[in-house]
Amino acid sequence: MPLGDSITGSPGCWRAILWNKLQDDGYTHIDFVGTLPSSCGRRHDGDHEGHGGYLATNVATQGLLPDWLSATNPDVVMMHFGTNDVWSGLSVSTILDAYSTLVDQMREHNPNVTILVAQIIPMDPAKSCSGCDQGVIALNDAIPGWTSGKSTDQSPIIVVDQWTGFDTDTDTYDGVHPNNAGNQKIADRWYPALASLLAK
Repeated sequence: MPLGDSITGSPGCWRAILWNKLQDDGYTHIDFVGTLPSSCGRRHDGDHEGHGGYLATNVATQGLLPDWLSATNPDVVMMHFGTNDVWSGLSVSTILDAYSTLVDQMREHNPNVTILVAQIIPMDPAKSCSGCDQGVIALNDAIPGWTSGKSTDQSPIIVVDQWTGFDTDTDTYDGVHPNNAGNQKIADRWYPALASLLAK
């Protein structure tokens, strides 16, 4: 299950790149799941849970995730979430509390779920969110420590660094959302973490 906001879902073409790379490398018995469909102009499994404009904190407090989980039954969740929370000025601790709630909901549905959590891509929307760049840095800096305290042997949480090497000038079209180059980078970062969990 690709889980997140518009970076995952609108249109989230990194998912198409990732799916095709997995297919090309022999990981053919996989199913991307989610209650939302999408198209990127290329063949791929477009199911996802990338809800444009959503905050991780709202999804957690409003209890939206359990219904999505019940409808799709993921074994692995790829979560890139928090961009809109940072934009809204929420604290790192508030965002991580939401992450914990989402993980608890995942584990209630599937005690053996594996969660890939992204250190999210940088954000630098021109003049519309002063401090967003530093907010993303603060969140990403805190994610490994949160992960180490929340991960378990039965339900591991794996950090995927989507931050390093991602340039808002060359890899986004608006300082927030990935362009073609950014989508390629995102797919390339997800790939080794996801492929290590799959069987050919």
